[in-house]
Amino acid sequence: MMEKSTMVFLYLLLMATFQKAVSDDHQPLSKVAIHKTVFAIDEHAYIKATPNVLGLEGHYTEWVTLQYSNNKPTIDDWIGVFSPANFSASTCPGENKMTSPPFLCSAPIKFQYANFSSHSYKDTGKGSLKLQLINQRSDFSFALFTGGLTNPKLIAVSNKVSFVNPNAPVYPRLAQGKTWNEITVTWTSGYDISDAEPFVEWGPKEGNLVETPAGTLTFDRNTMCGAPARTVGWRDPGYIHTSFLKELWPNREYTYKLGHRLFNGTTIWSKKYHFKASPYPGQSSVQRVVIFGDMGKAEADGSNEYNNFQPGSLNTTKQIIQDLEDIDLVFHIGDLCYANGYISQWDQFTAQIEPIASTVPYMTASGNHERDWPGTGSFYGNLDSGGECGVPAQTMFFVPAENREKFWYSTDYGMFRFCIAHTELDWRKGTEQYEFIEKCLASVDRQKQPWLIFLAHRVLGYSSAEFYVQEGSFEEPMGREDLQYLWQKYKVDIAMYGHVHNYERTCPIYQNVCTNKEKHNYKGNLNGTIHVVVGGGGASLAEFAPINTTWSIFKDHDFGFVKLTAFDHSNLLLEYKKSSDGQVYDSFSISRDYRDILACSVDTCPSTTLAS
Repeated sequence: MMEKSTMVFLYLLLMATFQKAVSDDHQPLSKVAIHKTVFAIDEHAYIKATPNVLGLEGHYTEWVTLQYSNNKPTIDDWIGVFSPANFSASTCPGENKMTSPPFLCSAPIKFQYANFSSHSYKDTGKGSLKLQLINQRSDFSFALFTGGLTNPKLIAVSNKVSFVNPNAPVYPRLAQGKTWNEITVTWTSGYDISDAEPFVEWGPKEGNLVETPAGTLTFDRNTMCGAPARTVGWRDPGYIHTSFLKELWPNREYTYKLGHRLFNGTTIWSKKYHFKASPYPGQSSVQRVVIFGDMGKAEADGSNEYNNFQPGSLNTTKQIIQDLEDIDLVFHIGDLCYANGYISQWDQFTAQIEPIASTVPYMTASGNHERDWPGTGSFYGNLDSGGECGVPAQTMFFVPAENREKFWYSTDYGMFRFCIAHTELDWRKGTEQYEFIEKCLASVDRQKQPWLIFLAHRVLGYSSAEFYVQEGSFEEPMGREDLQYLWQKYKVDIAMYGHVHNYERTCPIYQNVCTNKEKHNYKGNLNGTIHVVVGGGGASLAEFAPINTTWSIFKDHDFGFVKLTAFDHSNLLLEYKKSSDGQVYDSFSISRDYRDILACSVDTCPSTTLAS
């Protein structure tokens, strides 16, 4: 029989509620109606997890096996993964003005149906399930529910499972620094600076190693702007550390590992990683950049995927990892993990991309699912961030912005100049962001950096998405009205966007008119900008409108990403690859000399000169 104290604890646990926010339609956890849960512990039901201790060999990701039984099984029985293992209604925050009390203190990290891998469960009442856990700074427990997701009854709770060192440094994310010869390393741990000193030990491959200290940030529930981020979706994010590795030699190979020096003299180490430093701006070498948006996250064990993100998200990640030796830089242009206020999902996402982000700079842009929330200064007053209002994204990932709240920035990589806009803040003429965009475009030396790329989350250019056409436009409302003059004046080669979950490429275009009849092999002056939607990184796909425009060259309703390859100062290749197989399904090349960039086109040169 279960002891009385345990029964009281479980009662407190289940009298809490799971508040659903309007904004989390993309978030599978929002489907679980724990506010309707009935306390129904059954002494004949059980759930047990093995092993109890994970990470004994230093791994951050481990599989656990669950064995469970229910003498009255149904096809709707499901299992929730909870962390921390002990979560009680007595620790819930007070009423949030955005929602109605009471609150569940912590949403399940993920869930799976009891018959997922045990197809005879409904008949036998017995089942087993393998789930993958990642190190998330706390222990785990598993709960068996009957009654489905909408009317759950808790009938059994498992033993606790934990990693041998839950505080260990994990999931490093590289990024370009504020200068070309600087790389930043950001990671997550359970150590505050009052517990241990964070640092990176690094140096050239086969060379002497040095130690560089790291700064430490975190955020708390009160910095969230609404539910579920402030309520059921809240989970302690741990501590986020960033170290700046400076004065790197161009293209040199470096190794590094993360360290936390405890005050008793012990050092906690991560495993060893490596990266290649950036080329000098203007340096001629083969330079390869991958760009996509709206990837999201998924679970390798198949759990939690109510909206079926897995075919895109995991496959995109897998294809990039397989091609990693031929990739120098990655841009994820908004809608990163669709946590939508469920903070545990940021750990899941950084674990998923770790093989990529620990090896090449993983640059991000801010999307609606990172930033938007009413009354917080976002350009759109919707609930898409689930109450996060940009805080986790700005803390978990470094970008070389002057102010990360204003998530716009520029970065140079060899022959490339990238100008990254923040579509969730006003970009129109006369704004601070418009001035930044013009300065970024105008300040590049095209003789040294001929390839000028504009990146943003929402489509500020051209898209045949059904929802845009229904609004009476082929773009984000007010999207290109002011910016197209800048793209044309400064001869932006390619503008890329996410937000629309598909792939589409336009002709070189200016003011709705194709400026070049070629479709695949461009030579000389484009006379316009090629716009590419690359929002098929993984989130559920968006439909095209049944309209064929004169400017749309190629469309694909599938998951995929783009790879840019600059061979030299005169030759650039864009390839669109599907996430399912990594094969190229669309491509074009640009071949030109510096004099072609200088040539006049519409609105790029004054109508009269002193000579005339």
